Amino acid sequence: MIETGGLIRSLSGRRAARNFHTFVINEIGHAIVTGEFAVGSVLASDAAMMETYGVSRTVLREALKTLEAKGLVEARPKVGTRVSPRSRWNFFDPLVLAWHFNAPPDPDLYASLFRVRHALEGPMVRLAASQRTAEHVRLLKYWCHQMETADDSLEQFGLACLEVHGVIAESARDPLLRSVIGVVELTLALALTRDAAMTGTDYRQRSTALFITLTAAIEQGVPDQAEAIMERCRALDREQVG
Repeated sequence: MIETGGLIRSLSGRRAARNFHTFVINEIGHAIVTGEFAVGSVLASDAAMMETYGVSRTVLREALKTLEAKGLVEARPKVGTRVSPRSRWNFFDPLVLAWHFNAPPDPDLYASLFRVRHALEGPMVRLAASQRTAEHVRLLKYWCHQMETADDSLEQFGLACLEVHGVIAESARDPLLRSVIGVVELTLALALTRDAAMTGTDYRQRSTALFITLTAAIEQGVPDQAEAIMERCRALDREQVG
């Protein structure tokens, strides 16, 4: 439904091509997460939504099933489709996370995102420092170079930084730890578009320097040092998000 990096690409105004099914999912999902469709409210009738979004009943029903699988809505006989409580939303779903980028600032959610990163990134980077291959190190150096040469391109910098996180996750060889990537992408997108602690240029330069140092620690196979540097990377993002 959404590939890794889709939110980062949207920062430059570039949107992925969408079919009708994806369009409806994004329109309704975004409206729910941003509060336009309030929790507990009942969505409009099928006929009304078919007219609003210009789609068939089949497309609409499939889109609502997808949103129900993400925990955002539930269909009830004789009631309609109701927006579910936030406690039922799947916050590890990449789309649900991405929709929060345009939602009103939520300090509690931001704190939760960084708690998740703290819980998963430490073990992940320690494994990466112990299990990395020469190819992993080569890729880390390549993407760090892309971060260095991004200049003012938020898209190039953000995608390169996300790739660094992805390579670290791959080198850890733990598929469950890789689930943090969606959380990383949202916090990275927020950090790239906020200036709570420093200018965007300063943030990108400091982040790049830290990831180059992190790559060296992973290459040298020093888990304690790698974990400490990753903590500094995360703290920089947290400071910039505010």
